[in-house]
Amino acid sequence: MMRVVEGRTWIEGGSFLMGSDRHYPEEKPRRRVTVGSFWIDTAPVTNAKFSRFVRETLYVTAAERAPDPRDYPGIDPALLRPGSAVFVGTSGPVPLDASERWWTFVDEANWRAPEGPGSTLKGREDHPVVHITAEDAFAYAAWAGGRLPSEAQWEYAARGGLEGATYTWGDEAYPGGRVMANTWQGRFPWENLALGGFDRTSPVGSFPANGFGLVDMAGNVWEWTRDEAPSSPVSSSCCAPPARRTRRLVVKGGSHLCAPEYCFRFRPAARQFMEADSASSHVGLRLVYEA
Repeated sequence: MMRVVEGRTWIEGGSFLMGSDRHYPEEKPRRRVTVGSFWIDTAPVTNAKFSRFVRETLYVTAAERAPDPRDYPGIDPALLRPGSAVFVGTSGPVPLDASERWWTFVDEANWRAPEGPGSTLKGREDHPVVHITAEDAFAYAAWAGGRLPSEAQWEYAARGGLEGATYTWGDEAYPGGRVMANTWQGRFPWENLALGGFDRTSPVGSFPANGFGLVDMAGNVWEWTRDEAPSSPVSSSCCAPPARRTRRLVVKGGSHLCAPEYCFRFRPAARQFMEADSASSHVGLRLVYEA
């Protein structure tokens, strides 16, 4: 019997096959992992919930602050301005070998103004909060009495009890022709057919829940985990601004920018490595609460 209390869902612990040997190299090897029981947010943290956190704590997110020059030696201080990375689709086909073609640093873009000055949260209170760095995510978790999930907890929850399935809902991409998650349909990064009804973030729960009753475990926004990325040369991420040589954490779930032919990462096994101090218009969070 499913237990849901105040927007949190109880996940009974167990073992599962984590990762995949059939897709991207960073998902290998497929292995059996065991996790204990835990509570998890049924949905990603929304703008409304994050607003309450900010009201009560007066917290200022990283994107709203000018970066400390000491953290970026050698960079022109004039470039260290408040703001964040915003996805801007191209006007036509472009080579898909450099994400700077569709990511733009926008001054004063942040969780309150997701596309930059002039944009607001009006009508998006129930959308997942974005432009969140790992620092912001950890701060929110401390206030909420939870923590970021481990990668294993996140993937176990995302699979919803389906052992080895490709997606959170099974192995068929569009069962019965139904769009199951807020992802990119069309030719990335210039043609989004938005067959699911959204071309950016969507209200949480707009698509079917998985077997554990959790929503948006695929698509909509990437979600931070607390796990460090493996030590390896920095590679360019398909779904994030160009990588820098800083601390990186694992993010999971894919986002509304994931297209099957380019970033086939709206699968529970998929993972990406995000700079801990990076904020962008498609990264948010959800928390777990230990049993």
